[in-house]
Amino acid sequence: MKIFSGRSNNILANEIAKNLNVKIGKSTFRQFADGELWFKYEENIRGQDVFVIQSTHPPAENILELVLMIDAAVRASADRVTAVIPYYGYARQDRKDQPRVPISARAMMDILASVGASRVLAMDLHSAQIQGFTHLPFDHLYARKIILKHLKKLQPNSKDTVILAPDVGRAPMAQSYAKHLGVGFALIDKRRIEPNKAKVLHMIGNLESKKVIILDDMIDTAGSMINAAETAMENGAKSVVSVATHGLFSDDAIDQIMKSSIEKVIVANTVQLSEKKYFEKLEIISVAPLFANAIANIHSGESVSALFNV
Repeated sequence: MKIFSGRSNNILANEIAKNLNVKIGKSTFRQFADGELWFKYEENIRGQDVFVIQSTHPPAENILELVLMIDAAVRASADRVTAVIPYYGYARQDRKDQPRVPISARAMMDILASVGASRVLAMDLHSAQIQGFTHLPFDHLYARKIILKHLKKLQPNSKDTVILAPDVGRAPMAQSYAKHLGVGFALIDKRRIEPNKAKVLHMIGNLESKKVIILDDMIDTAGSMINAAETAMENGAKSVVSVATHGLFSDDAIDQIMKSSIEKVIVANTVQLSEKKYFEKLEIISVAPLFANAIANIHSGESVSALFNV
């Protein structure tokens, strides 16, 4: 088994390798003056089970880098090449919701398949049906197990804690968390008026004097999360903690979060943040053990679905 890392998330890749008691394989990246990427494996991978770890958050070069790494591994006669994608970008573009637009989530899968990826391993997709966008075996991990363990440290109880879904799409996930924590559930009905902008219409559930935990799969511009938090406070919530798997924090998201009623923001380390994106309310938890276990099980031919059990 060989583990290699692209440049999008070296911190997580090294943690995964440490959990597996292996070292990240040696490779070289270069960029020509015009921006063209160049890549080379610096060790023999013929006949090896190769795992390439690379999130696909911006810049778009991260996707191209992943494609080149897979292609190089296939051409170097690796036995199997698994694309390990902690954060799968373009997952929000999973359908043709208006005329003359691409289904980008499908296009990304087609690209990975075309260069010879054998398998895909990703975490908390924005839309679970993306697994069906490719003929490749697809292992979909959930950060729930690790996030639940962390949330239990907040000592939630059924009397004063509520899990709040910021929209109908996140309701099943929020209900699952509420069930495992033994706490209440609430839901916000909102309408998306344009990309990255939504309007809250209704609140379903009682938040009076409650500690509210808002759950989502990602925080991008943080608009949905902040709207949900302010709506919760307007409905009598005592405090608000926001939890998501993927923390992107685009545009002025951090400034808006710091000005908001959100007490704490908890995200996983699927996206490597630059130093300027660390802020006082932020708490990061590692999903490296979960990825390490999944990689070990894939390599040994054991069940990956067993890792979903809480």
